[in-house]
Amino acid sequence: KPKTLICYICGREFGTSSLAIHEPQCLKKWEIENSKLPKKLRRPSPVKPTLESNNDGITHQHSEMNRLAYKSAMDQLLPCQNCGRTFLPDRLPVHLRSCKPSPTK
Repeated sequence: KPKTLICYICGREFGTSSLAIHEPQCLKKWEIENSKLPKKLRRPSPVKPTLESNNDGITHQHSEMNRLAYKSAMDQLLPCQNCGRTFLPDRLPVHLRSCKPSPTK
């Protein structure tokens, strides 16, 4: 039985009551960071995943919600144009300082 839920914005795990406190703050931070990016790298705001109502039980609902939230968080990553690795938007500039394009032969 999962005791934690995944934030759909950053992908970190939180307790069920902590997540409700974290998400608005995380979304605000995401919006600030996104607005600082060059226009070509800006992304649409993440959308909180929802589950269809059914009687699968709370454990299945938590697992499915975690799966959807993790997918949403991974969709927020930006690829490096040199090596293809993905990074959080605020970490990509740090990575680009050391990742240079390979010379074509």
